[in-house]
Amino acid sequence: MMTPDDCTNHGSTSPDRFPARREIIRFCELLREERDISKIRLLPAMTGGEYDVILHKPEMFISSSNREFYFRDIADYRQHFRDIADYRQQVVFLDPDNGMEPEKRFNEKHVRYIELKAIIDQISEASVVSVFQHFRRKRFFDDFNRIKERVLEVVPSVHMTAVHWHQLMFVILGKSEEVIEAVRRANEDYKSKYPVELII
Repeated sequence: MMTPDDCTNHGSTSPDRFPARREIIRFCELLREERDISKIRLLPAMTGGEYDVILHKPEMFISSSNREFYFRDIADYRQHFRDIADYRQQVVFLDPDNGMEPEKRFNEKHVRYIELKAIIDQISEASVVSVFQHFRRKRFFDDFNRIKERVLEVVPSVHMTAVHWHQLMFVILGKSEEVIEAVRRANEDYKSKYPVELII
């Protein structure tokens, strides 16, 4: 969810605050130095990962006037995958500057709940949507529960989990309870190696 550079210090947090393998920290440092989003495609090669990173409409800034178009076909990248099984197992990562739509007013720095529904409708049972959520001056546990209430109002059948540390949380949503449980186990595995404040 690219927006024009607002010349703030967003994105300047040292990656060392978020424990990870040395390759991940090195990759984050590269992104901070070059500030070129296309470099994110290097992540699998730098970490030895067996996956591909695809940027959705990288030439476009999201705005109030193009949001419906922006989120269209967000999971339809068949041409990039070797076979249909790979295509049907995606992590759609949404990176709004601030996270989910707040209670009263939203702008281009948020993702709306109705937009989440449109994205979830597009993904397969084997896929998930992960959304960045910045700290909103309330306990993350309480914030997650309110987010969950609001998501369930528009997508009653969705399953959710979350992980958080420091000033951020990742909310993960999917159609399959089994897949979300696998994500929760992966988060627990991460927590066994690195300090994580909360997994829900």
